[in-house]
Amino acid sequence: MFPLKDNIPLARLPIVTIALVALNVLAYLLSIRHGGSFFGGPTDAVAVRWGAIPYELTHPGSHCELVTLHSAAGTVQSVACHGPPAVLGSPTAQPASWETVFTSMFLHGGFLHIFTNMLFLAIFGPTVEDRLGRARFTAFYLLGGVIALGAHVLVSPDATEPTLGASGAIAAVLGGYIVLYPRARVLSLIFIVFFVTIVEVPALALLGVWLALQLWFAIAGLASPVGEGGGVAYFAHIGGFAFGLLAIRLFALRRGASQPPLPVY
Repeated sequence: MFPLKDNIPLARLPIVTIALVALNVLAYLLSIRHGGSFFGGPTDAVAVRWGAIPYELTHPGSHCELVTLHSAAGTVQSVACHGPPAVLGSPTAQPASWETVFTSMFLHGGFLHIFTNMLFLAIFGPTVEDRLGRARFTAFYLLGGVIALGAHVLVSPDATEPTLGASGAIAAVLGGYIVLYPRARVLSLIFIVFFVTIVEVPALALLGVWLALQLWFAIAGLASPVGEGGGVAYFAHIGGFAFGLLAIRLFALRRGASQPPLPVY
């Protein structure tokens, strides 16, 4: 199921949402210009350097970098972190850990990753921006991303795998959207085997299914051995969504009726 457009009319051009999509796309292109690939995403070195690594955030002064290990089985790359109780040595110069909290929000692991994130941001972001106003929406989006990352770090404080993507911030937008527009409907593309159709789906149902999947995968990940979670920070999605649900009323501008009288596409 791919959402295409909601039925909430906009009062003005969503400049901030457009800018955020453009910045994410630009950051993705810059991240692959010296390595990686358009569909495969940036190299591991770029991800480790500019991604947010929980271990760095929970161990001030410690930094992680990509190292090459040689063994009888072959050569592999791994993330090594400096400072007790990790390995000894001096890391190469790299951004401060607090900077990666924000740079990680604009980097993505591959084309499918950025495509799905930007699709949801482009559909649900304009409506929330229209209700909050540009300045408040910007603050809400960035703070949602920080809170989402914090939820991931809380669950996996010693993880050394870099976290990339705008998913947490976008999850906050989704949480806020469902509070502001619980009766909204979304035009969606549905694939059933070889049959394709477009149907109008209640936003509450669409985002409810999305949240249920995040909860399912997050719980399953807790029960799985380390390394089998697929590298997706599901608790960041849940944390961002929860922030959106709880905080949106603090950011929303007071208006009259927020529901359109008729669907508008």
